[in-house]
Amino acid sequence: MRILIADKFHPRGIERLSELGHEVLSEPSLSAGDLPETLAAKRPEILIVRSTKVTATSFEAAEGLALVIRAGAGVNTIDLEAASRLGIFVANCPGKNAIAVAELTMGLMLALDRRIPDANADLRAGVWNKKKYGTGRGLYGRRLGLVGFGSIAREVATRALAFGMQVRAYSPTLTAERADAYDVEVAPSLDALLGDSDVVSVHVPYRESTRHLIGAPQLALMPEGAVLVHTARGGVVDDRALSEAVAAGRIRAGLDVYEDEPSGGKAEFNLELRKLEGVYGTPHIGASTQQAAEAIAAEAIRIVTSFADRGVVPNTVNLDDHGPARHTLVVRHHDRVGVLASILDALRKHQLNVQDMHNVVFKGAEGAASATIAVENEPSADLLDDIRAHADVLGVDLRTAR
Repeated sequence: MRILIADKFHPRGIERLSELGHEVLSEPSLSAGDLPETLAAKRPEILIVRSTKVTATSFEAAEGLALVIRAGAGVNTIDLEAASRLGIFVANCPGKNAIAVAELTMGLMLALDRRIPDANADLRAGVWNKKKYGTGRGLYGRRLGLVGFGSIAREVATRALAFGMQVRAYSPTLTAERADAYDVEVAPSLDALLGDSDVVSVHVPYRESTRHLIGAPQLALMPEGAVLVHTARGGVVDDRALSEAVAAGRIRAGLDVYEDEPSGGKAEFNLELRKLEGVYGTPHIGASTQQAAEAIAAEAIRIVTSFADRGVVPNTVNLDDHGPARHTLVVRHHDRVGVLASILDALRKHQLNVQDMHNVVFKGAEGAASATIAVENEPSADLLDDIRAHADVLGVDLRTAR
């Protein structure tokens, strides 16, 4: 298959894809504006990106494109609606950079507590100020509140517990059983978590429902002197409200993501937050470690291989898992040419739309097979009779979801 890699990708990953027989076009400097023209000219079947935005214009220009792989977890830079409209799979590599982001999260916590960047800056300037910087509170026994409890938050929890912190988490889907498995308490609400944490660390994806999840009202709930660490996605925290809270001296912040990030690897950055004494920041490098790059490359290769060999896309993010199909036909049949075609023809004649379908074959030289077909509406008795009448059909069962 022809694969366009429009971002940085581990060199060994590129080599491995080539070794598997794929034609790999690596253009790591492509911008979102360049992508439509490149897709139209190169006509890849698979596109791999990290931070490069894939817009509707890119999808519409990409004749022959069948799969986009986000070499990371978040897919907010990809127009999923456009991809779905054109029948293009979008997959991600969840959890593969979780440890890297968790390590940076802990680094920001420690840096804020011990004021390491400022102490280092003074030392380099020839200033020995033990009195000023010897006042850290320490992390042991402090209350850490995790907003979200996905793979990154769980890795943070493991490390924070090793530091002796008290860890609580809030997520609408977090159960007590799941939290207990990680020795974490469940906060009853986001407000309760914010109001009772010395350190708050944000780990939720960016979508419309999480935009400014942490805004001025939420920041006002945090105790005086608390710390906010944000390594998730720009826009989850209201940067303007955070700037005001930090400028007022109420809280401090450690940030790796921002609402208005430059698109390139190197650019000017004039966000007001960067000037504040109570803010330590890094340029969206949470997932950028050698270990994470290797793990993400391996996962991207797994997705490519599965798609190329079997047409199956692991980690697809734009399939409808809750479609209208409530009725499922299970058709056991002889494993012979034309049987499935006749079944689908019967469904077409009865105006029944297929929502999902898969077929498995039993062992044996004269083996049978079983097709599971999810359909939009309830099949009629006449349709079932038509399918059963086929000489190679061994049995038909109808199952209806409750």
